[in-house]
Amino acid sequence: MAISQGKKSKTKKRVIVFGLLAVIIVALVFVVLSGSNKEMIHSVQTEDVQKRTITQLVAATGNINPVDQVIITPEISGEIVELPVEEGDAVDKGQLLIKIKPEIYIAQVRRAKASKQSAEATLKIREASLEKVESDYNRIKGLFEKGLASDSQLEATKAEYLSSVGLLEAQKASVIQASESLKEAEEQLAKTTIYSPLTGTVTKLNVELGERVLGSNFSQGTNIMTVADLSRMEAIVEVDENDVVLVSEGDVARIEIDAFGEKKFNGIVTQIGNSALSTGMGTQDEVVNFEVKIELDQPDNTIRPGMSCDADIETETRTNVLSVPIQSVTARMPGLDKEKKGPGEKGDSVMAQEKPAEMDAPKNNKPVEAVFIASGNEAKIVYVETGISDDTYMEIISGLSDSSKVISGPYRAISKELEHGSKIMVQSKGGFGKKGEN
Repeated sequence: MAISQGKKSKTKKRVIVFGLLAVIIVALVFVVLSGSNKEMIHSVQTEDVQKRTITQLVAATGNINPVDQVIITPEISGEIVELPVEEGDAVDKGQLLIKIKPEIYIAQVRRAKASKQSAEATLKIREASLEKVESDYNRIKGLFEKGLASDSQLEATKAEYLSSVGLLEAQKASVIQASESLKEAEEQLAKTTIYSPLTGTVTKLNVELGERVLGSNFSQGTNIMTVADLSRMEAIVEVDENDVVLVSEGDVARIEIDAFGEKKFNGIVTQIGNSALSTGMGTQDEVVNFEVKIELDQPDNTIRPGMSCDADIETETRTNVLSVPIQSVTARMPGLDKEKKGPGEKGDSVMAQEKPAEMDAPKNNKPVEAVFIASGNEAKIVYVETGISDDTYMEIISGLSDSSKVISGPYRAISKELEHGSKIMVQSKGGFGKKGEN
């Protein structure tokens, strides 16, 4: 009897345990199912759409160089016999920089002078000979007209006359040739001394006194020195091919030179290269840049050629324009985002009244730019037309008013997660505010 009652007690306990487990499982399933139907609430930050002054910038890197600099190379070869300057010396235009041993070139001038004098002397002989032959020819011609000279005599004197005329003309050419040879020899002699082509500073000196240099007549020639005007400096930077079309001559630039920390120098764009500077041709790493020159309008006396720099070129400025944070602008396909509707409600196109008319039917089925605005506790998508931008803000040409609050973060929510009608909770500076509040 006692055993039977014990078995009944154990069976009753098992029923109770399994019953409780079943209730818990049913409750968990209910919680999961009810939770899955609950709409996700996105935590976001907002910012007012405001009117600002926006300056579009093009960033570039490069080096500092003098606007005017000349690399000195000799046109003749020889030994340096005079070198009165050192690297870093200030020089004036026309000042002697270097002298090459001139003896061999002096000898060439003397030979050319002697050749010219000989040619001129021979010319005088030819002129005297022509006068005698011409006189004989005229005398025989007179006698022939009177019948006192034969045809053979006339022909002989005529041939001699014409020959003398030809010899005289040839000798005149020889004199001209000798004169030009003398000029060439004198010019070669003059090239043994090199003078400064501008007022400036010897920024680089590559030779020493007594060293032999090669002329540039038949080769590249020896790079003797560089003379530069350090009072006018420019930044030579490389601009990406996509940005160079925005740059124009006369654009203002702000230049930071690495050696001067955060100090900024003002500059003006003076030249834009027409030829591309390509690296990594034919590879995935191919880069196409264009060289842009920016002259510094207030150079520092301590700026040196070759210093590295960063430049921000101000390509366009617009004042009092509507703007939003750059991260607020995303790209979406119009018509794919539908407003959330309850049971039995009709689905209409998104934000028909807030879209610019030109955005209704995107050309070529391409994504267009859009922003999300906070409307109560929901995010509303608005398609916009954008203009220029700076580092922080982007101009809005159409699609928004300055009374809107645009969602400015987080970036992942704006770019991927948010849809038209998504529930949002606006995060305030001190934490989280109420739904729809800033």
